[in-house]
Parts: sequence; structure tokens; C-alpha cells
Amino acid sequence: MAKGYWVARVDVTDADAYKNYIAANAEAFHAYGARFIVRGGRFECKEGAARARNVVIEFDSYEKALECYESEAYGRAMSLRLGQAVSDLVIIEGYDGPQP
Repeated sequence: MAKGYWVARVDVTDADAYKNYIAANAEAFHAYGARFIVRGGRFECKEGAARARNVVIEFDSYEKALECYESEAYGRAMSLRLGQAVSDLVIIEGYDGPQP
């Protein structure tokens, strides 16, 4: 079964308040088996537009990734993020077919 991923690009506008979101999202991420693959770190934007922070979170399946986002626990965390950051988030199914 293919894994599921959250791919997020974020510009934090209030770093102190954003810490509350980080603390709160741990409940949902733990409950749905989330694993950070990318959490900030160095990057170079070679094409298109960038945001200051990039995050990739892996889940056991696409369905788990969706369930986490739609959960009450993540909804509570997200309410703490709104107004503290501008972000883009894509939930995507991984690929586990043939490779080149």
C-alpha cells in the first residue's frame, strides 16, 4: 500500500504564537502515526515561488493522512496556526510502482 504525505510550505508570521501550534499538533500526529521526513532545513528554490519553511510528513497511507487532517485533534491545533502563518498544504498519495 502506498504511503500518504503532507507537503507543506509555510511562512510563519508570529514565531512565538506558532509554537503553540507545534505543541498542539503533536497529539494528532502521534495518534495517526505521522513521521517527519522534512522539517525545515536548508533548501534552494530552483523554480517557482518558495516559502521560508518546508515540511513533509509521512503517514502509513493516504487515508491516514486525510483522517489526521480531518481529525478533531488536528482541528484544534490548526485553529492555533491560523493568523500565525501563511501556508500551502497538499495531501498526496505516495508512489510505490516501478522505478527507473
